[in-house]
Amino acid sequence: MALRLAFLGTPDFAVPTLAELIAQGHDIACVYSQPPRPKGRGMSLEPGPVHRFALEAKLPVRTPLSLKDPQQQNLFAELELDAAVVVAYGLLLPKPILEAPRLGCFNLHGSLLPRWRGAAPVQRAVMAGDSETGVMVMHMDEGLDTGPVLMAERVAIGRKTSGELAQELSRLGADLMVRALAALERGQIAEQSQSDVGVTYAKKISKEEAHIDWTQSAVEIDCLIRGLAPWPGAYTEAKGERLKILYAEPTPGAGLPGQVIGGDLTIACGQGALKLKTVQRAGSRAMEAGDLLKGFPLPVGTQLS
Repeated sequence: MALRLAFLGTPDFAVPTLAELIAQGHDIACVYSQPPRPKGRGMSLEPGPVHRFALEAKLPVRTPLSLKDPQQQNLFAELELDAAVVVAYGLLLPKPILEAPRLGCFNLHGSLLPRWRGAAPVQRAVMAGDSETGVMVMHMDEGLDTGPVLMAERVAIGRKTSGELAQELSRLGADLMVRALAALERGQIAEQSQSDVGVTYAKKISKEEAHIDWTQSAVEIDCLIRGLAPWPGAYTEAKGERLKILYAEPTPGAGLPGQVIGGDLTIACGQGALKLKTVQRAGSRAMEAGDLLKGFPLPVGTQLS
């Protein structure tokens, strides 16, 4: 049965869910997204991925700075929604917004709650070395990702980067959301309260924590690199130049932390070593380590910061 919905989302991660809701025939009354941000050298205002997709689909789009304004809350209530679907929107929903739709507001969250509540669950799971994560459809309340869960799917992390993992979870989550809404409308779903045990918070990624500390173990640095790829990218300094490391593999080896100990760009860590695989110089494209060395030699003994 088609539902009258509002969709609230901003980044690429949210686009598959909006696309699937449209494909399933739901009535998207309005799309809410973060306001366009200045980008590029000209710093011109550019809409986000969800905003662009909604315009291409000829859906009405609203980009309020906040939903705390009573006027915005009245406009939302006037949509007369069955439900609202929220995916990485970026704004907290006040109580009048949460209570306006007939069935409620439902969030697609990229973790296995209550682990990694908050802004950066996919990246934090990889950075922490978690073996698995997932997506959950949650009935939103006034807390930060504290509402009861309707459905969940688990995935193994393995050696995926956060970018690869986010793409997988966004596709899986799109299907999960439409299934959850269908079961909810039929009254065939039971909400499960979140556990009070195992709560962790996924704070926003800061650029400062992207600087590699080579005194850490190879396993820890590997998790950092994969967790921050493709954005913002873990980095080090090589010959006075910033070098992003987008992918590496732990390997046996020893030496001074941060020292090149192999001609294939193997770097000693506090424990073990890392063989750099994909790197990026400032102002350049990502490339294989072997291609980097052709124009930017880093011989054995070179010390990275």
